[in-house]
Amino acid sequence: MGEHSSSGTLYIVSTPIGNLEDITFRAIDILSRVDLIAAEDTRKTKILLDHYQIRKALVSYFSYNEARRTPELIAKLKSGLSIALVSDAGTPGISDPAFRIIRAALDENISVVSIPGPTAFLPALIVSGLPADRFVFEGFLPVKKGRKTKLEQLRNEDRTMILYESPHRLLRTLNDLLEFLGDREISVSRELTKHFEEVIRGRISSVLSFFSQKSIRGEFVLVVRGLSSTNSFVDDVGS
Repeated sequence: MGEHSSSGTLYIVSTPIGNLEDITFRAIDILSRVDLIAAEDTRKTKILLDHYQIRKALVSYFSYNEARRTPELIAKLKSGLSIALVSDAGTPGISDPAFRIIRAALDENISVVSIPGPTAFLPALIVSGLPADRFVFEGFLPVKKGRKTKLEQLRNEDRTMILYESPHRLLRTLNDLLEFLGDREISVSRELTKHFEEVIRGRISSVLSFFSQKSIRGEFVLVVRGLSSTNSFVDDVGS
C-alpha cells in the first residue's frame, strides 16, 4: 500500500554510542531538516544537537510514555510533519523504544525510513575474536521471569551470542552464564568508542574474576562462543 501523499516521514536515525564524530552526514542532514525530533532522553540528544549546531524542537519518547506519545506523533505525521526518532545512543529499536511507533506508522501507510549508523553490538562482535559469520543478538536477559528458561535455551545455541548488560547486573549475568553454559570463551566490551573503552577476552571464569576485583562502570556488551564454534581465541586475562 502506498503512503498518504500528505503525510510526513518518520525517520529512524542512528546516533553515536559515545564518540560524537561517529555520525553520518546523512543523519546530520535529516536531523537538521525534520520538523520535530522525538528523543529517548532530550538532554542527551541536545548535547549532540548542540555539537553540530542543530536547533530543532524536541519531544521525549521513551519506554514509559511511548503508549501515550505514539498517537500524538502519528497525528503530527499525518498532518504532514516529518519526525526523526532517536534513542540515547545507537540505533532506535535495538533494545530501545521504536517498534510501537514504527508499527503504528506503517499501519497508517506513513513512510518509515531508517538512517543507518552506530550500534553497540556489531563493533563488540567484530573485536571479540569470536566467529562473526553467524550470530544471534539477545539484548538484555530477562531480569526475573523467564531468565532460567532463556539461559537453558542458549546452552544449546551454536551461533555466537551477543548480550547487553548494565553495570549492576554484570557479575550476576557472568555467574549465570558460567553455570548454564560452562566455562566458554567470552568477550566483554565496555564503553565502546568512549575515552575509557575496554575489551576483556577470556574464559567466563577468568573474566568474572577480573570484574569481581574492579569498580564496575559503564554499559557492557557480552559476546559468548556458541556451542559448536571452534577458533583461535585471544585470552586477555588468563585461562
